[in-house]
Amino acid sequence: MRGGGPATHPTKEHPMWQDISRLADAHADRAILGLFARDPGRFEAFSASADGLLFDYSKTNICTEVRAALLALCTAADLPGKRAAMFGGSKINETEGRAVLHTALRNLDGGPVTVDGQDVMPGVLATLDRMGQFAEAVRSGDYEGQGGRITDVINIGIGGSDLGPAMAEIALQPFADGPRCHFVSNVDGAHIHEALKGLDPETTLVIVASKTFTTIETMTNARTAWDWMAGKVREPGAQFAALSSNQEKTADWGIDTSRVFGFEDWVGGRYSMWGPIGLAVMIAIGPEAFRDFLRGGEAMDRHFQTAAPGQNLPVLLALTGIWHNQGLGHATRAVLPYEQRLARLPAYLQQMEMESNGKRVAMDGSDLPVHSGPVVWGEPGTNGQHAFYQLIHQGTRVVPCEFMVGIEGHEPELSHQHDLLIANCLAQSEALLRGRSLEEATAIMAAKGLEGAELDRQARHRVFPGNRPSTTLVYPKLTPFVLGQILALYEHRVFVEGVILGINSYDQWGVELGKELAVKLSPILSGQESTEGKDGSTAGLVAAIRAGRPG
Repeated sequence: MRGGGPATHPTKEHPMWQDISRLADAHADRAILGLFARDPGRFEAFSASADGLLFDYSKTNICTEVRAALLALCTAADLPGKRAAMFGGSKINETEGRAVLHTALRNLDGGPVTVDGQDVMPGVLATLDRMGQFAEAVRSGDYEGQGGRITDVINIGIGGSDLGPAMAEIALQPFADGPRCHFVSNVDGAHIHEALKGLDPETTLVIVASKTFTTIETMTNARTAWDWMAGKVREPGAQFAALSSNQEKTADWGIDTSRVFGFEDWVGGRYSMWGPIGLAVMIAIGPEAFRDFLRGGEAMDRHFQTAAPGQNLPVLLALTGIWHNQGLGHATRAVLPYEQRLARLPAYLQQMEMESNGKRVAMDGSDLPVHSGPVVWGEPGTNGQHAFYQLIHQGTRVVPCEFMVGIEGHEPELSHQHDLLIANCLAQSEALLRGRSLEEATAIMAAKGLEGAELDRQARHRVFPGNRPSTTLVYPKLTPFVLGQILALYEHRVFVEGVILGINSYDQWGVELGKELAVKLSPILSGQESTEGKDGSTAGLVAAIRAGRPG
């Protein structure tokens, strides 16, 4: 069943999308199982591999004709040219006049990368070396707190300055042999209160992640951490590090330049954990393991630049998303890692994809002729099976699913549990594909002794429509290298979808208006200013909150 787009969806009128619209109309409801029946080699034809990763998209209704039309979108949008422009340092973030070069942060084995005629790689590698030296000093005890060896690290950031390192630190716990890491992002005082509880200020390092050192949520939490530390530590600034390019402001906080790690404006926040924003992860797992993480991303960069489109994992992942969203009108996708240590990956990808491609105008300012990015969400399996899979299997809307699973776990003594995990992952994608017919459900209930109208009623509750699409990404084992591959895969997927949509995936003006209004509302809430000019709802809420405060 097709759904998610308005009746006036304009794809049919736009030349670039006409074939996709025609094919979607023709094939929206065809049986995916029928494609397997007609082509015994379908799995091999509709899967691709790269450096140990296997991406299977055969459980979608993409056929050879649809794939050709999707690949034609890449040609029409000049994907090769735009890809070369990105890796080459051109200012593809046109609304802000910036290059997009998070790939340079993991370019350990490549050549020069030029921005405005200057090779940026010497600076990137020098910063990485400085990070490594500091991380090793913290891990070895050469750098101490004023009460001795550092036992805990608090990373204070928000958005990409939090989601990336917080996700990766959990994902790479088997490799974490450094100080304990804690992450604070929410300006809600409860977040930092709970993070600081039980820690010793004299053996805690605070990392403040803000490029400008002015982000209000981050700096509010940093001030709270400073006050907490100042109650016991003579020089709080000596136990602070800054991930910032504003050395004037970091100096005001007493943070020595040796503990300030900057990055350029060609690194966007949600793509930044490959550099200084990843410092907490580097301290946790060590500089060598962090370099392995970078090399995983670099390997995916090479694959993205060199693999043929029909065997290119980021291209195929993106085109599958385009087919489901812009083609078939499915407005959401679920990311379902069968790996508990990837519990925060859906949230990380949610920001990456929705902040990047949640746009409504093309690069030239014109309205998009198609819907932009989908709603991205998810949870790890098997937990999600006991939560929202009910809707995925039997709900009225189709939710394309993206499964992930590792061949090996990190607990060999629990290999039987890992086999059960894999079995659940494969079973869910099979169940979405096959479903259960009314005839099958009726036979099951008849065997239980039901008859007549009650048999029919109970059987209908047990029908699964099936024919629901999914992809599966299989990786060898979750290591720093593999995590780097996966994250870079999804980064390039966002890029490809953005190029095809003709949007700027690297600005985020949608976050600005709320920030501006919050600054204006703060003095109104405190009673310093009136609610004059505010809408009735906002004014009423402010009045209720003021009235409800004690005293």
